[in-house]
Amino acid sequence: MNILYLTNHLNIGGITSYALTLAGGIKKRGHNVYIASSGGELVSRFITAGVEYIPIPIKTKSEISYKVFISKFKLLKIIKDKNIDIIHANTRVTQVLSFLLRRSSGKPYIWTCHGFFKKRFFRKAFPCWGNKAIAISESVKEHLIKDFALSEKDIRVIHNGIDLSKFQIPNSKFQMQAKRRMGLGEGPAIGIIARLSEEKGHAYLIKAMQEVIARAPDAQLLIVGEGRMGKELAGLVKETGLEKNIFFVPAVMDSQQALSAMDLFVLPSVKEGLGLALMEAMACGLSVIGSDVGGIKSLIRDGHNGLLVRPADIPGLSRAILELLQNPVRAISLGTNARAFINDNFSQEKMVSETEEVYLECLNAKP
Repeated sequence: MNILYLTNHLNIGGITSYALTLAGGIKKRGHNVYIASSGGELVSRFITAGVEYIPIPIKTKSEISYKVFISKFKLLKIIKDKNIDIIHANTRVTQVLSFLLRRSSGKPYIWTCHGFFKKRFFRKAFPCWGNKAIAISESVKEHLIKDFALSEKDIRVIHNGIDLSKFQIPNSKFQMQAKRRMGLGEGPAIGIIARLSEEKGHAYLIKAMQEVIARAPDAQLLIVGEGRMGKELAGLVKETGLEKNIFFVPAVMDSQQALSAMDLFVLPSVKEGLGLALMEAMACGLSVIGSDVGGIKSLIRDGHNGLLVRPADIPGLSRAILELLQNPVRAISLGTNARAFINDNFSQEKMVSETEEVYLECLNAKP
């Protein structure tokens, strides 16, 4: 097959990681793979994986931007020249672009829903859902059915996959080196890798750290990511008087670098499609804590491979963190089970194989 992936950009983030893991895996299965986007920091990684990069001017958040139409005309020639069989969109903007491409070329397209959509007018008036939808978790599938009336038969749940070879359990010496690189001290490091946005729950974690640091003064929090709430969260840290214990680091090219500095990973989201960074932390053998919401519930088996807390429960979050800091043997056991769980259920091979089945199903479907 000749497969064309579409996404707005190839900067650091969950969608880019998903596209890289999937496209690289599909390439290894013998298919010709192309990705079109406005570019970004990780373009070279796609090229290294054997994926041909096609630049298009799709850097926009508006599905009715003129950039969508310019990209359409450029890609129509690519689709013809490369004999593209199927198109795979990964954002709302590229959904609309794919819809326009299908109308002009007749090529089927699918799209992956990576989270939850707001019920805006254009999404209902111009759904552009494609031949098939991939939902990254059961909760995302339920969202598409309930909020947008998609037919269950047109949705496949395929979880994000992890290339376990890229995520290793660091030894103590390597971990201390990673802590120094991140500007941390030698104390236990609680960490989060997530976009700095309200739904990720950073504010609850910062407030929970007040009790944690009161009981464990050398504990520290590493916040990795960028986003619109950066200034607000920095202000909250100052307000709580925890500037010496909480560290902000911009998004990193290689999440393993940041994860290696952590003793414990926390994702206190109030809404979450699945949680790719959480999966990567589990793949590193870290003990993890997450909110009992969305796709996080499909990853963490409470008390077996991590701990679940109620969303926005600051005291509960503090208790869970302290429990694992004070019981290192249990923390190690949870981390060991977490890595095994990811290996058994969320491998790159499983995601690639199941996605390939969706492609073939669309291509073999009668008009």
